[in-house]
Amino acid sequence: MGLFDRFRGRRSGVLRGASSADAEHLINWSARRQGVEGYLEPRTTVTETTLMLIAHDGEWTRRRVDGPAAAHRLTRKIGIPLYEVSKVGYPQRMRDYQARQRILRDRSRRAADN
Repeated sequence: MGLFDRFRGRRSGVLRGASSADAEHLINWSARRQGVEGYLEPRTTVTETTLMLIAHDGEWTRRRVDGPAAAHRLTRKIGIPLYEVSKVGYPQRMRDYQARQRILRDRSRRAADN
């Protein structure tokens, strides 16, 4: 184990791969929401390939997948479109959702402080 490996959350340079629980979460999450689309995020030096699902209102979730082929299979099984983030970017509705959540959190904190 390298000096800083414990801070990276990795051991011996191995990243955690996708699990069946990840796929199950994505399937269940999409079943409870409308207008869901999949966004494939490429593997980086920090994380494996991930699949982000974004609902019609901008709510989102992200889990690891075993590569682009697995993401394609999963989105076909769910019956939703799949886009590559590196080509199309994230939808504006996701950024709007994040901004709304930030405002609600700030209001909640201010109310708790008073």
